[in-house]
Amino acid sequence: MKKVFRIAGFALLGLLVLSTFVFLWQKSRPKAVAYHIEAATVGDIEKRTVATGKVDPRDEILIKPQLSGIVAEVFKEAGESVQAGDIIARIQVVPDMVNLSSAESRVERAKLAADQSRINHERDRKLYESEVISREEFERVELQYNNDQEELRAATDNLSLIRTGITQSSAQTSNTLVRSTVTGTILDVPVKAGNSVIQTNNFNDGTTIASVANLSDMLFVGKIDETEVGQLTVGMPMEITIGAIQGLVIPATLEYVSPKGVEESGAILFEMKAALQLPDSVFIRAGYSANADIILNRRENVVTIPESSVEFSGDSTFVYLVKNEEPQEFERQPVTIGLSDGIRIEVARGIKANDKIRGTEIIEEKKR
Repeated sequence: MKKVFRIAGFALLGLLVLSTFVFLWQKSRPKAVAYHIEAATVGDIEKRTVATGKVDPRDEILIKPQLSGIVAEVFKEAGESVQAGDIIARIQVVPDMVNLSSAESRVERAKLAADQSRINHERDRKLYESEVISREEFERVELQYNNDQEELRAATDNLSLIRTGITQSSAQTSNTLVRSTVTGTILDVPVKAGNSVIQTNNFNDGTTIASVANLSDMLFVGKIDETEVGQLTVGMPMEITIGAIQGLVIPATLEYVSPKGVEESGAILFEMKAALQLPDSVFIRAGYSANADIILNRRENVVTIPESSVEFSGDSTFVYLVKNEEPQEFERQPVTIGLSDGIRIEVARGIKANDKIRGTEIIEEKKR
């Protein structure tokens, strides 16, 4: 019995060793690799890039007051359309006490002088009519009388201007009325009634009463990387998509590329502007985020193949022409490549349309 067990044990050991050698021999054999077969086709190749940015009006005008004071009334709101000359707000003047006192004193002196010259004028007029004094002497008195009356009017207007900002002769064109200087849509009114405002002067830009822009003349303002800015030219077309308006593609024309780049997050970016060709039925709000799809280069009716089929070796490029499909046999062929869109690539020389080439490897999924 022991002999039988011994023989069976040796048989099992020999079988195990034999199966191990068979398994290792099978694993050492090279696997047959199969590839997809691709055909060269004739088509168009476009190299595109996307620039991010926003939509802004071409000209946004800031309306500022012509004198300092307090906002008494605001007549317009953001979103309303205005014509050039429309009143947006009214400013109430806060008079300076020193200037006010000086103006009041000037008026009193002008009244005294005007009263005295009026008395002199009436007396000398009677003397002139009685031919007691000469015409020349009467004309000097009359001139002084007219000058004193004009000084009184000017002093009175100056006092009114300091007190209220309005004179009798310019009530309709008063500086207290803030008017729009352009025709367009009000984008923002940052002040409210009661706010203090400062006029524009040599030391201050002044307080903005409102910003006005023409929303029918819009620009895409974005930035593009330094690696692609050299391929942009003024006048080239692009397509603008706006995130807030799904399904709308707006054609645009590049108008400006900044000559100076700005560093942002370690990259050098250049500002670009493109004029939007807006349809009449579409209303675009200022500040919408947008993307510009730009065609940097284009080739039409050229031989193209999948870029994954190209083998790069140093400065040379190769493809593998199909010699036989069953079993698969390939021949290495040098080619000259051109423009690529990241998926397909142009082949300038080396193969022609309908030539079959080796594609990517066929990877069989393991059964679970």
